[in-house]
Amino acid sequence: MELITSEQVATVFSNYPDHVKAEMLRLRKLVLEVAEELALTSLEETLKWGEPSYLAKKGSTIRMDWKAKNPDQYAMYFKCTSKLVPSFRLAYDEIFEYEGNRALVFKLDKEIPEAELKNCIKAALRYHQVKHLPMLGL
Repeated sequence: MELITSEQVATVFSNYPDHVKAEMLRLRKLVLEVAEELALTSLEETLKWGEPSYLAKKGSTIRMDWKAKNPDQYAMYFKCTSKLVPSFRLAYDEIFEYEGNRALVFKLDKEIPEAELKNCIKAALRYHQVKHLPMLGL
């Protein structure tokens, strides 16, 4: 898989506080792992709204960030008009915390449910292939 990355992304990751950086890099690693598992030919890593973002040819944008105004949490964001987060709620209601129809929210002091999160990432990276399926095939 070809990873097309912007230099500014590394700068954003390096500017996170140390206790946050490891968790943000873990989210990045999961996105890259899923892209490899899906055998995507390419993945673009860039900044959207100053946040690390991932775009696949037949997918929907995934963003991630930590914000100082909510220092104990970080999040993975999805297009709010898509079926992604509503489908995640149906499949994983008790597993994740949500922010409206746009984000999965994680607490810094808790483990993330990695297998379920990878399924969500997979649905986002293949969104235009699975959006017609009930619950996106989750």
